Formats: sequence, C-alpha cells, structure tokens
Amino acid sequence: MLEGAEVRLAVDIGGTFTDIVLDVGQDRRTRKVLTTPARPERAVLDGMRLILADARAHICDIDVFIHGTTLATNAIIERRGAKTALVATQGFRDVLDIGTESRYDQYDLAIDKPKPLAPRALRFTVPERIDAQGAVRLPLDEAAVRALVPELRAQNVESVAFAFLHSYANPEHERRAAAILKEEMPGVWVTLSSAVCPEIREYERTSTAVANAYVQPLIDGYLARMAEGLQAEQFRGAIYLVTSGGGVTSIETARRFPVRLVESGPAGGAIFAAQIAARLGESRVLSFDMGGTTAKICLIEKYQPETSRVFEVDRAARFLKGSGLPVRIPVIEMVEIGAGGGSIARVDALKRVTVGPESASSEPGPACYGRGGQRPAVTDADVALGKIDPDAFAGGTIKLSLELSKQALLRDIGEPLGLSAETSAYAVHEVVCENMASAARVHAVERGAVVGQHTLIAFGGAAPLHAARVAEKIGVSRVIVPSNAGVGSAVGFLAAPIAYELVRSRHARLDAFDATAVSDLLDEMAAEARALVEPGAAGAPVRERRAAFMRYVGQGHEITVELPNQRLTAADLAGLRQAFETDYAALFERSIPGAAIEVLSWSVLATTEPRNPSRVAEVTRKPAGKAAGSRKFFDGRAGKVVEIPLYRRDQMAPGATIAGPAVIAEDETSTFVSTNFDAHIDGAGSIVMERKAA
Repeated sequence: MLEGAEVRLAVDIGGTFTDIVLDVGQDRRTRKVLTTPARPERAVLDGMRLILADARAHICDIDVFIHGTTLATNAIIERRGAKTALVATQGFRDVLDIGTESRYDQYDLAIDKPKPLAPRALRFTVPERIDAQGAVRLPLDEAAVRALVPELRAQNVESVAFAFLHSYANPEHERRAAAILKEEMPGVWVTLSSAVCPEIREYERTSTAVANAYVQPLIDGYLARMAEGLQAEQFRGAIYLVTSGGGVTSIETARRFPVRLVESGPAGGAIFAAQIAARLGESRVLSFDMGGTTAKICLIEKYQPETSRVFEVDRAARFLKGSGLPVRIPVIEMVEIGAGGGSIARVDALKRVTVGPESASSEPGPACYGRGGQRPAVTDADVALGKIDPDAFAGGTIKLSLELSKQALLRDIGEPLGLSAETSAYAVHEVVCENMASAARVHAVERGAVVGQHTLIAFGGAAPLHAARVAEKIGVSRVIVPSNAGVGSAVGFLAAPIAYELVRSRHARLDAFDATAVSDLLDEMAAEARALVEPGAAGAPVRERRAAFMRYVGQGHEITVELPNQRLTAADLAGLRQAFETDYAALFERSIPGAAIEVLSWSVLATTEPRNPSRVAEVTRKPAGKAAGSRKFFDGRAGKVVEIPLYRRDQMAPGATIAGPAVIAEDETSTFVSTNFDAHIDGAGSIVMERKAA
C-alpha cells in the first residue's frame, strides 16, 4: 500500500480529543484518542502508533507530519503559561491596564476585564525614546536594563517581553536591551514586540508580545519533547505547524512565534469547510465546528474564510468585542464559545440551566466516561437522549455509561428543578444549541450577512449531533456533514498551504508618496517571508500577495487593499486610490471624493498553492433501503421516548435518501436528522440535510 505513495499525517490536539488522519495516496484512515493534558505529545505518539498499525506502516514511512493545537489558547485562558515580565519605555508601565481607554459595555459599572498576563508587579520600565519616524530622541539607558536583572531573578521570571514605544519604526533599542538581558540571564526566554508584531497601536502590540512571551516556554518545551519523541520513533520526514492564519510553517518558526498558533486547530476546521464548499459549489457557507471543549463558527464567502489581523483571547463577555486580550496576528475570523461535548451543565442561582464555558476536558471527562467525572456535560445529555450509542462511541474504543449520565443529570439538573433525567438532558441540549445559534447570529450580523441564506457545514465530533437543531433555530434550510467530519480540522491541515504573512507599519500619504522607499520595504518583507516558506516548499512554486492597510486621513481604522506584485511607481498611485475607493464604497456605500488617503501598514503573504478539490457531480436520489437497526430516542417536544431508524453511513451509497427523524452512525461521530429534515448522500459521500417543505 505504501509503494510510491506520499504518506501524510495530520494531528489536531483538542481539549478533549486528539484527532489523527493518515493519508497514503488516495487511501485515508482516521483515529480519535483522548488528549493527555499533562503531556500532550503522549496522546499524539500513541495515536500515531495505532493508526500506523491500522495501515501496516511505520513512522519512518511518513513523509509529512502536520500538526495543529489549542495548547497556546488553553494556556492563556487557563492561565497556565510562564511567569512573564514586561519591560516598557519609561512612563508606559500601565499600557496593559489602560488599553484603548474604551469599555466593551459602557453602562456596566462593575465591568470585568481579563487580567493582564503580566501583573503590574512584573512590569518594569527603562529610559529610552524613539519617535514615530524611527529617530532616537533618548538613547537606551543600558545600565537601567542591567539593573532589572536582580529583580527578575528574585521574582523567578521565566520569560520577558520588550515593548518599547515606536519600536516598529526602529527596533534597535529592543534588540540591544534583549542582548543585554541574554548576557545576564542566558536561560530566560525573550520576546521583542518589534519582531512578533511590528505595527502601530501600542496596546495591541504590547499585548501580543506579552502573549507570545507567556506561552513560549510551554510551547517550546512541548515542541521540543514532540521532536525528541518522533526522532526516537525513527521519524525522518518534515514537520509543520498550522498557524492561526490557515497556513503551515516550520517548527523553528513556531518555536519563535508561538502566538501564531493561538487558533491553529480552529483554522484547520475553516480550511476543511472551505474545501467542502468549493467541492460542492456552495458559495455562501457557515462552518460549524463543535468538538469536545468549544464550538467555532466561521463565515465562508466564495470559498474563502473571513480573515482578520486581530483576535481576542479569553473574552470576559462572550460576544462583546473589547472584552478579551487582543493578539495582533493574521487569523481566520471566527467566533468561539465554550460549547462542546465536554461543556459542563449546571443550574444557576436563578434556577436556569446553563452550559459552559467550563469543560470536563478529557480528565476526568463527562460523567459517562467513567473516569471520575461527577458533573453532567453535553455528551451526557446526548447519551441520555439516545443520540449516542454508549457501546459504539469513538468507534467502540471508549465505552460510555448511560447510567452514570442519568445519575449526573438527575443530581445537578433534575433534582433542583424537579425534572426527569431525560427532560434534564433535553434542557441541556436546547440550551447548548441556543448558545451556538446566538453565536452564529451575532457573527453574521457583525459582518453584514444574513445567516439564513447560508449553508451550514457541520464537523467535529459533536457538531453532527446538534447541527439540525442549530439550523432550525437560525433559519438555515441546508446542512452538510462531510466525510471524516469527526476529524475535520485534522483533514483541513492536509489541505493547508505552506505560508507566512508579515505585516509592518510605515506611514505613507498618497499625496506625498515615496514609491521607492515603499517598494524597498515590500521587497525586504517578501524576501523575509519567502525565506520562511521556500525551505518547506520542496521546489513547489511560491507566490506572493501584497496588501496595504489604508484609510482616509484622520479615520480610526483601515481597510485592506490588494497591491500589484511588483515594485510600485508614481504611475500606480491613481490605481491605488481607485482600488481603495472601490473597496471603501463596497463597505460603506460611498467614497469621499478628493479626500486625502494614507497607508498605515503593509502586508506580504508568501504561500504555496493550496490543494484545490475538484467539483462533485450530482447524483440520482433513491430510497436508502432497510435501516441497519433502530435507536430509542427521547423526543423532548413530545415528552416521550420514540423509536427511530438507525443507518450506517458506510452502508449508504451515493444518492441514498432517508426521512427524519433518524440517526446516521459512523465510527468518528453520528449525525442526527431531525423531524424537519430529509437527508441524502451526495457524490462526495457527504450527508446533506434539507428542510422538508412546509
């Protein structure tokens, strides 16, 4: 089977499960194993051994290993990172507390903001000053930098972030201060804001540098252990890490800039959904990725996920911008909430059923896992409702206990509210589905989209169980559950291009434009980005995408305008203005004739070509035939247990059609087809649910 075929392995470490996908030519195998939080590499290596045994292969046969993880995100949310200090310009110690001086909820007098990753006691300043043009106004006081060393040692600081004023325009002071600290404290990790985020906006740049410093020891240690484990197993292929922007990068780059991995797992899911959308010709899609710990929702228009240059981690208010820690990195835009299979359900002080964001994770896991978990989770509700077969969960590798689920639901939900275990499970199911529907509505409205006009693509271990109900709530009439949906993010990794994006701030007005200086900057950025991409491209062509972040002079925010992939000249200015005004009018209905325009930052993306799927042909629909069995399901709306047909996905041919309610089971997950939907298998093997005519 391995003869002459490229062997590619993808691994996605989630909060509950670690998903493994092995591609050998056209043959694909998948595995799900429980994540080992204390040593995440243990689950990766164990899962690799299992899937390689399935394929009768060895680790030395793997050509490419692609890896994504939520470890960086979880470390920030759970505050499990390194003891981190911030060194800033004198007078700017409290940038992290002051922020942008805005309030995400203007009328809440008891507003709760996330605590900075570097507490005030670990924030220091030194005399130095560089202006916005990069000119030195006050030389760096090197003695003051050295004077910090005793205090850093006394506080047992593991990692230090340097964020000096205007270092994006001139990084020399940061570089010199870091060199001094490295001389005095060789074992400390050091992050420079001018390296990790060379852009204007002091608060966002400082926050990003501190976040990078905070997770670097953890991620660096993990990646080092992973590399050692792979080497011990005789791995000889190439290793890549998925970034939050949807590309893959080398392990060396990931160890330098681990903040780029903050949304790597969810980014793989968005790539997976975009590939499915392109294959099926779905130009407007809402991707719905629900795993064991979180649910992620992303708009995909014309087969491309929405992207952004800033992401907020650890939001104090679930749907409110400004309530989290800003991380300024290229990222696929999505909304993420604590609503997964492991999300814990409870009754609050007002006697309401609430779900998440706290998760049972994999240790101890939901009550039904029988690993010591006492509190009910969403998976317990699905088991009690009859949506999950306790004997066939994760392909039968994990046995679940219906009795433990019912006990936990009764104890924490049923008894306080006077409900049965089944009705308690239905309440949990309804609440978690409404949480996800609310997130989808908000995400669509923020982007001017009508959510009901989109097709829902559901994947992740838990999404197919809940997709039909979420679709009913948001008015979506078509739901697609692709093949390998249970390990969708890992499958998406295999389609990700090798890519790296650089963004740098350099102010330029179009009415005083120095085309030579800007072209020199873009060429320098392109060379740096290509140097990070070409070694892993293995001779594959690398293309560039250049962009400018532009606005009318005096405005607060910019829009992205594509640039030609060539050196700019004065003759390009008219085209640049026209491109900006066209894009501006598309967003705000009109441009401002004759108004001055400025560029704040410039971007260069170097990338290999993504693996584009071929379009799938239509199939003739026909009845699916006899069901493989039946399953008892508690219908919360009817208030009784009903028997519904059970179909095996691997026994359903393309075109096979069934009417809901029904369950379509497979090893990785199960799809629940509600009463309001019919389902059929399309030419790509996807389950397509379509709302029944009224």
